[in-house]
Amino acid sequence: MVHSVDQLAVDTIRVLAADMTRGANSGHPGAPMGCAPMANVLFTKYLNVNPKNTKFINRDRFVLSNGHGCALQYVLLHLLGFDVSMDDLKNFRQVGSKTPGHPEVTDTPGLEVTTGPLGQGISNAVGLAAAQEHFAATYNRPNYEIFDNYTYVILGDGCLQEGVALEAISLAGHWKLGKLICLYDSNKITIDGETNISFTENVRMRFEACGWHTTGVADGNNDQEAIGKAIEEAKAVKDKPSLIEISTTIGYGSLIENTSKAHGSPLTPDDIKQLKQKFGFNPEEKYVVPQTVYDLYNSRTLHGQEYEASWNTLFEKYSKEYPTEAAEIERRFAGDLPQGWEAALPRFTPSDPAVASRKASEIVLNAIAGTIPDFMSGSADLSSSNLVRWKSAAPFQHPSTGLGDYKGQYLFYGVREHGMFAVMNGFACYGGIIPIGSTFLNFLTYGWGSVRLSALSHLRVLYVMTHDSIGLGEDGPTHQPIETVALCRSTPNLLTFRPADANEVSGSYLVALNAHKRPSVLALSRQALPNLEGSSVESVSKGAYVLQDKPNAKVIITATGSEVSLAVEAAQVLNEQDIPTRVVSMPCTELYDEQPKEYKESVFTPGTPIVSVEALGVWGWERYAHAFVGMTDGQGSNIFGSSGPYKDLYKHFNITAEAVVKKAQDTIVHFEKLGYVPQLGVTI
Repeated sequence: MVHSVDQLAVDTIRVLAADMTRGANSGHPGAPMGCAPMANVLFTKYLNVNPKNTKFINRDRFVLSNGHGCALQYVLLHLLGFDVSMDDLKNFRQVGSKTPGHPEVTDTPGLEVTTGPLGQGISNAVGLAAAQEHFAATYNRPNYEIFDNYTYVILGDGCLQEGVALEAISLAGHWKLGKLICLYDSNKITIDGETNISFTENVRMRFEACGWHTTGVADGNNDQEAIGKAIEEAKAVKDKPSLIEISTTIGYGSLIENTSKAHGSPLTPDDIKQLKQKFGFNPEEKYVVPQTVYDLYNSRTLHGQEYEASWNTLFEKYSKEYPTEAAEIERRFAGDLPQGWEAALPRFTPSDPAVASRKASEIVLNAIAGTIPDFMSGSADLSSSNLVRWKSAAPFQHPSTGLGDYKGQYLFYGVREHGMFAVMNGFACYGGIIPIGSTFLNFLTYGWGSVRLSALSHLRVLYVMTHDSIGLGEDGPTHQPIETVALCRSTPNLLTFRPADANEVSGSYLVALNAHKRPSVLALSRQALPNLEGSSVESVSKGAYVLQDKPNAKVIITATGSEVSLAVEAAQVLNEQDIPTRVVSMPCTELYDEQPKEYKESVFTPGTPIVSVEALGVWGWERYAHAFVGMTDGQGSNIFGSSGPYKDLYKHFNITAEAVVKKAQDTIVHFEKLGYVPQLGVTI
């Protein structure tokens, strides 16, 4: 059978995807087989990347949003010469491989983002494209297009059914991101069957309503020329993102093509044999790439190297003419912070006025934003409540709106928590940006899928969550978080801060900004908090520290956030009763867990009863305390809050200094009768 080299490349991708999923005995062969033509056109004719330097700043970004088709991306990376070998393709979905079951940016060279949960990839891509526009507006100069890369996406029907995708798509249209081009694999199949059972809207009209340019390709199985023309048309549209609907057949060439069976299960050995015969391959051979296909992709690899070399020459000239800007670009993309930025962090004393920790956060941002230009901050329609916009932060908007420009560092995300978090991940993955996003803490779970991917992807992303407890008051239990902080604390690689006062807020930012590979959640109060004797910026890095102490303490009271001041009040009463009491502030349990045993025992002295205080659910505190004051029914079960002024709520739920005193007294008596104090946190 005679092939053109492009057709041979397409068919090679198809049979390789079939071999990989069969070899793993799991995976999704159908999407790679249907998407092979669009992927081949994109990767051999348009995508500007250098496989020998995956961190080339001005590379085009590619996102496979329908991550279940990841075999496609691994094959493409292999063909282009990224550090993905044929052995890696053979080890698809195996433990410790570079080719996991869904794309993970930490595992595979050449990936831009972690996808898999549908809708995340296209949403990340909006952040990637917005980042490019921001850097171009900030650093490009006449004759120096330092930032002009495109962001390309392949997405499918499943991606477009997710709510997060629509949130991000709407933002992309509003922001007029002309360098965002999406190739829509329109195969009309999902796992449950044909899309006519659940997804019958006109997708292109939806995108057009959101401000996108759209076009289509009728025969995505074969017409590579039409795909190329559609991409050229999209690139010519400068003020709108583009969607190219490409009609394809899932599992093209298979005996089960155009069925849901082709979506999520490997093809049978007999089906793979007939597939290879149909496409002119030896049915007895596996994992085969003809040399002419390698040559085709190698020519694009050489183009990418030349493309970067040309950019490097341009950047060298730019560096001589604009040395300050060039140095800042290099620093930012190295992930470093400006030298000495910590000196800008504000510090507070007990004589300073009490402020809500959300207000302290605003004070910190105003103090450091002039030193750190890396921030892109925003709120989900709660700017006046979240307070994450510093005074000089201009809005990020398309210049034609008259509302701002692409230099702006403040984003009005609208009521789109999940979209906001996913876009933030895109900002972080682009490089050079530290994204900050904010809403009420209780609505963190609206976008939890993206928060989890921040942690999995090792991204420096800051979630500044305000209204962190029943202390928000009258809005009631629909807005009062109970279980949210416990969820955060149980998530790997995520730092959760609940600072007790303004010093601890400064300290939380200090740690979060220096945590290059960890996202952070800052849980901040609505109500004013006193600045405490003994608090410090630096102590936050330990996770927990002795705030106030008495010799030979008979009880330790540990607390977080707004309840630390209650612990201090309770300790004063206990000390007056000749019950020496230590107060431990615990702004970040995860950091405390990472401390050496000697330090932990210096804070929580073995053999001393410990009482925890937190106006949230008590689950999780059994690792650190023997008794608990919190949002509980008294029998150990968490309970929801209620509406009312916050001081009344604290009394109603018995989270008061008096209640802490009583709990401490009862705990001491209990263990005196028991004759010993049990050790906490022992893993057997």
